[in-house]
Amino acid sequence: MTYTRASTVPVSYEQAVEHTRAALADQDFGILTEIDVKATFNTKQGYG
Repeated sequence: MTYTRASTVPVSYEQAVEHTRAALADQDFGILTEIDVKATFNTKQGYG
């Protein structure tokens, strides 16, 4: 069984990230850490 949920927003990725960070800050939340999955994967595979 496959389950997928997607949302489309009418702004760029960068604008969506900025808006999300601001919305979290308005509720006294924030981003604790960020992981570059592509870079991590490449390093683990010996490409980085």
